[in-house]
Amino acid sequence: MQQLPKAELHLHIEGTLEPELAFALAARNGVELPYADTEALRKAYLFSDLQSFLDLYYGLMAVLRTEEDFEELTDAYLARAAAQGVRHAEIFFDPQAHSARGVPIATVVEGISRALERSEQRHGISTQLIMCFLRDESADSAIRTLEAAKPHLHRIAAVGLDSAEAGHPPSKFREVYAAAGALGLRKVAHAGEEGPAAYVREALDILGVERIDHGLRSMEDPELVEQLVRDQVPLTLCPLSNVRLRAVDTLEEHPLPQMMAAGLLCTVNSDDPAYFGGYAGDTFRAVHEALGLGHEELRTLARNSFLAAFLDHDEERRARYLAEVDAYEFESDPDLG
Repeated sequence: MQQLPKAELHLHIEGTLEPELAFALAARNGVELPYADTEALRKAYLFSDLQSFLDLYYGLMAVLRTEEDFEELTDAYLARAAAQGVRHAEIFFDPQAHSARGVPIATVVEGISRALERSEQRHGISTQLIMCFLRDESADSAIRTLEAAKPHLHRIAAVGLDSAEAGHPPSKFREVYAAAGALGLRKVAHAGEEGPAAYVREALDILGVERIDHGLRSMEDPELVEQLVRDQVPLTLCPLSNVRLRAVDTLEEHPLPQMMAAGLLCTVNSDDPAYFGGYAGDTFRAVHEALGLGHEELRTLARNSFLAAFLDHDEERRARYLAEVDAYEFESDPDLG
């Protein structure tokens, strides 16, 4: 099925763990899951808020133990992404969630990287890797994680900040972000999902991030909106995630159209697609149907994704991807026609 070419910029690789693969890895690694079968696990994907999702998300990671596991997980995501029009993916991973289980960062990075290194040849997707700090862990833990990552920085393009947002402002991580910047790493951060618009300001002004992951609540602060529009700071929005985690009651109420109309540089992404009901192409189809976004608005979102991607080192590639978006004919896509 032909799909609109796009970049995925907000994707947690651990959030692509489909129930079938979870049970296969559990069997391989001798891990007993508290669910009778894949159907029972899927029924558990009903969340009241971000924390209820995180409880399941971190619990299910127990099946990820070896480089082979992380390689298989990543390759499965890339295959699904390619089938839904993704041409470039910048992928988050959470080393602290694994080191807490006794899985060293080397195992995680090497396993993911095996799949990424052959991604262009196998799936036609260029990739970059973003290491996230868990904001509900201590700032010292983040510093230790950055130190542990130093032997692997040739595989890591940027740092990010994720997990439970409320009560954990970006300013908590001022030191580790300064250290990451000194190492030449790009900087992004989750902000304004369940936390206030003030967290978006902190991420920009204190951490010096180049992209805001989510940024949904930015619209509550008109001066912040002006700043984001003026500086064309990309927002990596995740509409399906916002609905499933109750940040927005229904997809029809999502402020994406208003955010685009305000001049914000919006992108749409799948976040944790195994848990939230859809991958990148599914997300584009959903906002098309629920929000009435037309073909040119979808094209703008796709263009924005490549403009926001960390492709500064390869502007020729960025231009090629943008040309693919401009040449795309929606009439050939039954999902988006």
